[in-house]
Amino acid sequence: MACLLEAPLRISVLSEVTATSRHYVDRLFDPDPQKVLQGVIDMKNAVIGNNKQKANLIVLGAVPRLLYLLQQGSSSSELRAECAVVLGSLAMGTENNIKSLVDCHIIPALLQGLLCPDLIFIEACLRCLRTVFISPVTPVQLLYTDPTVIPHLMSLLSRSQRTQEYITQIFSHCCKTPEHQTVLFNHGAIQNIAPLLISPSYKVRMQALKCFSVLAYENTQVSMTLVNVLVDEELLSQVFVRMMQRDQPIDMQLTAAKCLTYMCRAGAIRTDDSCIVLKTLPCLVRMCSKERLLEERVEGAETLAYLMEPDVELQRIASVTDHLVAMLADYFKYPSSVSAITDIKRLDHDLKHAHELRQAAFKLYASLGSNDEDIRKKITETENMMDRIVSGLSESSVKVRLAAVRCLHSLSRSVQQLRTSFHDHAVWKPLMKLLQNAPDEVLVMASSTLCNLLLEFSPSKEPILESGVIELLCSLTQSDSPALRVNGIWALMNMAFQADQKVKGEIVRALGTEQLFRLLSDPDSNVLMKTLGLLRNLLSTRPHIDQVMSSHGKQIMQAVTLILEGEHSIEVKEQTLCILANIADGNTAKELIMTNDDILQKIKYYMAHSNVKLQLAATFCISNLIWNEEDGEANAMTGSQERQDKLRELGFVDILHKLTQASDPNLCDRAKTAMQQYLA
Repeated sequence: MACLLEAPLRISVLSEVTATSRHYVDRLFDPDPQKVLQGVIDMKNAVIGNNKQKANLIVLGAVPRLLYLLQQGSSSSELRAECAVVLGSLAMGTENNIKSLVDCHIIPALLQGLLCPDLIFIEACLRCLRTVFISPVTPVQLLYTDPTVIPHLMSLLSRSQRTQEYITQIFSHCCKTPEHQTVLFNHGAIQNIAPLLISPSYKVRMQALKCFSVLAYENTQVSMTLVNVLVDEELLSQVFVRMMQRDQPIDMQLTAAKCLTYMCRAGAIRTDDSCIVLKTLPCLVRMCSKERLLEERVEGAETLAYLMEPDVELQRIASVTDHLVAMLADYFKYPSSVSAITDIKRLDHDLKHAHELRQAAFKLYASLGSNDEDIRKKITETENMMDRIVSGLSESSVKVRLAAVRCLHSLSRSVQQLRTSFHDHAVWKPLMKLLQNAPDEVLVMASSTLCNLLLEFSPSKEPILESGVIELLCSLTQSDSPALRVNGIWALMNMAFQADQKVKGEIVRALGTEQLFRLLSDPDSNVLMKTLGLLRNLLSTRPHIDQVMSSHGKQIMQAVTLILEGEHSIEVKEQTLCILANIADGNTAKELIMTNDDILQKIKYYMAHSNVKLQLAATFCISNLIWNEEDGEANAMTGSQERQDKLRELGFVDILHKLTQASDPNLCDRAKTAMQQYLA
């Protein structure tokens, strides 16, 4: 029975809601153009600030009719402009409203309207387009579908201050990819927008500035061009510097600082240029103070982190500017119970967005501490810092977790911190937990940090080993992501360094020979290098070498042969020859080289190579093969004599003799040491 009652109830409620709106839509169909115009004006007044009314009119089909009237050549200019105004008002409602408007093809209709000569109508269309395009649900690609649109928008920039404001705002919201930057750049965005930076209108100046910040971001071509642009006979960079002055609005200071930051990171301005060191950096530090609004503090910290990320000198300057390290600690206490915020709306907003402050602080700490030991110490000694990082690793926001682990990674580059703070706070535990289930970008950073925690001088290495990490790392080596494969194998390599046979055996067992040899033919050279590093660490100390080679010798020799024959870098081949040198150091393992003429010929080839590193590594192999100090046993002496005789027959002594005259002192010494074995 309840089911039968449900439907009529819903219909009656809907009809009650929409009945009041229906007459507005009906008037759009009146045969009298004057009444239609009045109907549109009344509709405009009815929807201002009324989201419910906007939704009702969309449901009742007002949008297709308004678009029809807007596109009709027979409609008066006033009617067309009013239609654009109402559509713009409807677009200011909810995201669902925008979706409905886009589905009704509002964008092509408005873009077509821009071809009309009437300025008031053009401005109304642009204002509506601006409102639609600044919504996150609008596909920005719609601006680039028709190749005539961007050049036409450029030509409209000179029509009025309003066209300048709306068009630059559309550009800055629709420039999302390097392709978009290129399209705007190729259609003269720089020369057309640069003069707007000295417009009498603040809104125009501000939107032009935002445009340059999105055009310059990670774009060398744009940044290199901007550096030489003159605006009213003043260099553009100097215009940006003026816009960062303290008497300018905060939004302008911050956006100008972003422009200079992006130009600097793209290589157009040197990091030691006074406009960066004395203007941009201090401006961004100012943005981090607690007097600023939450979003200004977030943007200031993130931009500053980006500016100094690759430059140790900027990191040092920032670390002693306005007590920045201590200032960032306030980002974790905001908003506090004694907050100075009296505006309830603002307080509610800030409570919802407080995690963004924590994320920004972690990012900036990560950037500050990425190179300098003293700065890292300063960061870890900041109140409760390590506890905050540990808490950050388990926050619900993925972005905060990523920023916290990035900060941890930055600090983990310090031997001192690994031995002290990291050990005291057992950071490996939350890190391991994070590795169990996380998005790839978090996994990459967390596994990078784990690599550092597994270095031999790290006190965390033992407890991590006991926690069963080997299986986890082996699973990372099977990832589709090259970065995760590198980190998985890198961590195993660090783990195997000077490890006992039990740990090495566990690594080989868990990884499996099949996977190990798959990694030795990985297309990513970093993966290959780290796998060779792992193999080299597994093949260290004679008992280990002999044990590994007795069970996997055939496959290892095959892999070594393939690498030495392949098209690989000098570094890869050097690492491979070092593995051979380790094998040659084994008691029984060296026979795998001595009975393999193909490998011996390759060693001979690399001893005469033009690259000294390869010559050294190959000579080291021979040195180990002819060494006659094997427990002093008679049969061992006989073995070394037989090897020496065979190597002499193959011409190795002649090559060693030549190498004793080598210009490189290390190579010369290595060859002399090997020759002495023959004389011993």
